[in-house]
Amino acid sequence: MDFLEVMTSLGVALGLGMLVGLQREYAKRRKREDLFGGARTFAMIAFVGALATMLSEATGTYVVLAIFAAGIIVFLAIGYVASTHEGHIGMTTEVAALIVFCAGALSGRGEREIAVAIGVMTATVLAIKPFTRQLSASIETEDVYATLKFAIIAVLALPLLPDQTFGPSPWNAVSPYNVGLMVVFISGLSFVGYVLVHLVGTERGIGLTSLLGGLVSSTAVTLTLSERSRSNRPMSRLLGLGVLLAWVIMFGRILVEVGVVNLSLLPSVWLPITVAGLVASGWAGWLYFRSSTETKGSDETQNFTNPFRLRPAIQFGLLYGLVLIGSQALSDWIGSSGIYVGAIVSGLADVDAITLSMAELSRGDGPVEDEVAANAIVFAAASNTVVKAGIVWVTGSPGIRRAILPGAIVSVIAAIGLALAL
Repeated sequence: MDFLEVMTSLGVALGLGMLVGLQREYAKRRKREDLFGGARTFAMIAFVGALATMLSEATGTYVVLAIFAAGIIVFLAIGYVASTHEGHIGMTTEVAALIVFCAGALSGRGEREIAVAIGVMTATVLAIKPFTRQLSASIETEDVYATLKFAIIAVLALPLLPDQTFGPSPWNAVSPYNVGLMVVFISGLSFVGYVLVHLVGTERGIGLTSLLGGLVSSTAVTLTLSERSRSNRPMSRLLGLGVLLAWVIMFGRILVEVGVVNLSLLPSVWLPITVAGLVASGWAGWLYFRSSTETKGSDETQNFTNPFRLRPAIQFGLLYGLVLIGSQALSDWIGSSGIYVGAIVSGLADVDAITLSMAELSRGDGPVEDEVAANAIVFAAASNTVVKAGIVWVTGSPGIRRAILPGAIVSVIAAIGLALAL
């Protein structure tokens, strides 16, 4: 490396060490734990890692790096022994210092981007300690089992599924691996929403809880808040705001799913779905200002259970596969109109399966054209919105009906109108 590269690598090492060290000093100031070093110590540890790597490459042997690493380990061991004698048991800071040394070594080798990423991730993990403690305090045994099941499905079972189709059309529309991949994707998306709900907490208000709950299930949020409006009629408008926010997240989920599976389809579907989401957002904003005299917070909590269950996951996979095969069969028999009928029927129960199916069938040289796939997704989202509006009508109070239904009607009309006009 030339002089500029050497200085850049050393500077990156100092910067990432200082970043982690500042977080440790912040933790010490909050009296969370006693620390043997702060920003300067961690910066020097990273600097030593970078310098040791440069010296090793200059001398042609990594013995120099090994000697410095051994010295750092001894230094950390002494600090750990001293802290345990004072009654502080834990190795978080020592492990963080060792990671910083390794990141500094990577920077000294020229792998600056990787070193920076490691430093940022380390500082992030250290900073979220209060949230992880809150999460660990709220999880149940059922959550642990559900998480392990999800990990087994995603890491162990998925790679074993055959990535090939079987039989003639329409049976060749889907492979077992593709079905498993979509199960993992949609379950993971809901699982992230579930974790966020536990990290942030429901006490921050109906609006934030509905946004996060919409990642888990907008239908579940709709049913929960609609039923609650019967016993909390003065808060009907505010509860309606929560329902609409969950719907907005549903529209956003559709765009994310399409973008992940088939990015080329996104230009054909984003405008109707975005406009529908904007209509729901605008109506939610109107409800927010109208509900300014109501209670903004709520002492009640929404009891979201872990969204991953083995049976529902398998059911979703079967539904996804059936939608793919059924859509292909309808396309073979009666053309694009059959796909639209299937999309509307599928959307009555679940919008994710038909969205992922259409995105998959229209990818590359797939049997479904982008325009047909985009319209099918919009029709499914519209039918799903109609179903949730029906849930509000059946289970909700008169106040939440008046709050929700106008926005739902305009949102559905806007989405379908734009889809047919484009």
